[in-house]
Amino acid sequence: MPRLTIATTATAVPMGAQAYEGHVASRAGAALDVLSGPGETWEVRRSIARSLRSPLPGTVRLPMGWLSQAPAGPRAAVGRLVHRGAGLVHRMSLELPPAPTEVVTLHDVVAWRFADESAPVRAAAEELRRAAAVVCVSEYTASEAVEALGIRDPHVVPNGVDALFFGAQALPSRRLEALGVTGPYVLTAGGASERKNLAALADAWPVVHRARPDLTLVLAGPPHPRRTELFAELPGVVLAGRLPAEDVPGLYAAAEVVVVPSLVEGFGLPALEAMAAGVPVVASNRSSLPEVVGDAGLLVEPTGPGLADGVLDALAAGTDRAALVARGLARARRFTWEASALGHARVWRSVGL
Repeated sequence: MPRLTIATTATAVPMGAQAYEGHVASRAGAALDVLSGPGETWEVRRSIARSLRSPLPGTVRLPMGWLSQAPAGPRAAVGRLVHRGAGLVHRMSLELPPAPTEVVTLHDVVAWRFADESAPVRAAAEELRRAAAVVCVSEYTASEAVEALGIRDPHVVPNGVDALFFGAQALPSRRLEALGVTGPYVLTAGGASERKNLAALADAWPVVHRARPDLTLVLAGPPHPRRTELFAELPGVVLAGRLPAEDVPGLYAAAEVVVVPSLVEGFGLPALEAMAAGVPVVASNRSSLPEVVGDAGLLVEPTGPGLADGVLDALAAGTDRAALVARGLARARRFTWEASALGHARVWRSVGL
């Protein structure tokens, strides 16, 4: 019986990568059943690593800090112990030690491209080149993996979007008022690192606000000094911080426009979530975002003037807004986690049988 072990790390604050892990892992068995031939039955297990002192639930404790900067040899030795008897391992976190036979997910290469991102795992590039297969979440990330890391023939398997975003009800006004939002708003959600290009959005916002002083710009995401420095003194801006996961679909659904100004995204989930929630998207025409948005949103130059024009165009779309929303919904429905799991299952079977 072929065995698949999906290896992940425990985290107290789940982000996009952890959502990916949960969605794919929970659908792995069903996806393999769909593709399996007569007499083929897979055993699917989950391995969840946590640090030595972590209070989080998991299946194995590891010295995560040491592993991140350990050379390839010691990491491989730890991996042989940790993954003993695991069969084919899909390692979904580069911090984890490698398995003898493994598939590895690569969400992006920003750790190698941007100094203000977390430092890359020391042995990650070498381990990725040795893996039986590498899964990338977009064609853009795959091309970057080849160019920056020397990976050969990566598999492209796009992410999905949580079904909760489809038909999401707008966040109640009392909840928005608690955040400081009392009228129509433009939303951007995510981090504040250099590649997120918030400086260009800060340049764009005064132009938008002069044209539409009734609008608020809502920025959702973990507190970050760069975001605060850029936006704290601008008119009509609310720094909403990190919201509970259950509020996020409603926050999208209540927005007039969602703007994704990033210079680089490995995939671009906020754009997909906005389309699924039925909200027009204005996104940068860089990296993976054109793959996700296609013709279902407004793709613009990621400059202050480009973003300002895009947001104002989306706000003034009138009857075209309904068509834009319809295209967004249709496109978002193509990105399901079931389809993503099937794509992963094809990779697992190509390696594990």
